[in-house]
Amino acid sequence: MTEPAFNAMSMDEYLRTEELSPFKREFVAGFVYALHAPAGVSQGHSQIGMNIAGSLFREARRQGCRLHMGEMRLQVGNAMFYPDVMLACGDTFQTYFETAPCLLVEVLSPSSASTDRVGKYAMYTGIPTLQTYLIVEQNERRIYAYQREGNEWTLHEVAGEGAIDIPCLGTRLSLSDVYDGVLGD
Repeated sequence: MTEPAFNAMSMDEYLRTEELSPFKREFVAGFVYALHAPAGVSQGHSQIGMNIAGSLFREARRQGCRLHMGEMRLQVGNAMFYPDVMLACGDTFQTYFETAPCLLVEVLSPSSASTDRVGKYAMYTGIPTLQTYLIVEQNERRIYAYQREGNEWTLHEVAGEGAIDIPCLGTRLSLSDVYDGVLGD
């Protein structure tokens, strides 16, 4: 006996069923992928995301921007993702997802590292409003900051100490703030 064939799901069906799902799912061109399943993420992963959002929160609010941490979907073409941290400034938004972020952050996990570095990088850097994409290590003090310079993307790797510019807020994010309470800090 053969297994039943997988039926692709439409974006509308995904959005309708996502609210009823027991775990978060990402959507890419008709295929649905479960995130972290019911097990969740590590404490380090969670704390790093919270530290980043906490460090940017006051300035984001002051400038009228929307800062999300892991719960708001991002639509990129025919795909939906849940970035660990997302910042959007401006009037372009929907009730259940953002479409025009200026900052996206993914904290690396063993299960997501290759997707964050390759697949999401390719999709995220195609977003016209995106200025910065941060890929954050959780087992060492290291951030890979991809930043738009004109039509090109440049990589700035910061390790140990230092800070990263967040142009859409006109501020900087220090590694000390990102890793506060993590990795023995």
